[in-house]
Amino acid sequence: MKQSDIMNALRERIKEKKYKFTRQRQIILQAFLDSKENHMSAEDIFAMVKDENPDIGLATVYRSLELFTSLELLKKLDFGDGRSRYELNDRNLKHSHHHLICLGCGRVVEFSYDFLDGLKDKIEREDGFQIVDSQLKVYGYCRECQKKNSI
Repeated sequence: MKQSDIMNALRERIKEKKYKFTRQRQIILQAFLDSKENHMSAEDIFAMVKDENPDIGLATVYRSLELFTSLELLKKLDFGDGRSRYELNDRNLKHSHHHLICLGCGRVVEFSYDFLDGLKDKIEREDGFQIVDSQLKVYGYCRECQKKNSI
């Protein structure tokens, strides 16, 4: 899906909920589309947009992220480092994705192996619990941090 199509879908979801699609909100959402990093904090977003858009303050970024989370445009993630991070909530993903979190450098990498599908099926079948989303966080050290620590 093209970025313009994604932005149009996000715009429509905001308008459906009777909120205005302001220029600031568009800029913040565009930062998610433009970034190579999938898990960004409010401070990360602010750093991306402040030079070209000095009228957007950190408080505006925080308010927008909370609104987008409540509208389910974004997912709010906690990786245990005291900073909330956000990612686009792509309802079109076939499988949930999970996160590898480096305790050395803080890097977060997504993975989406299907090994949890059997567990989800068993839970739904045996417990009658319909799973709509799940997250697995695996903590450890990336290759680069392992190399640094072995020197």
